Amino acid sequence: MKLVIVTSVEEFQKDVLQLFKLANIENLSTSDIDGHKNSASVLMASSWFANQKFGNESCLFFSFTEDENIHSLFDLIKEFNTNLETNNPIKAVVVPIEKFI
Repeated sequence: MKLVIVTSVEEFQKDVLQLFKLANIENLSTSDIDGHKNSASVLMASSWFANQKFGNESCLFFSFTEDENIHSLFDLIKEFNTNLETNNPIKAVVVPIEKFI
């Protein structure tokens, strides 16, 4: 068993949920988060409050699942990201679990 963690911009929330379903990962948790990039953007430079950082509304998904489901999910995410027209790919990481109850 491993922990898979996925992040995406809020616009892809339904897509990510569908990818989890296609990978046979039916039990998962989600959380709304603010995503930040350290590079200055045109929006921030032109803001009245230029020293204020703005975040992107994003989503965090995580699930404890088996290796074969994670392999399927990663393949689906790679395919999804190749067809993007934005610079906001879905990102995923896997964390091994030593013990669980």
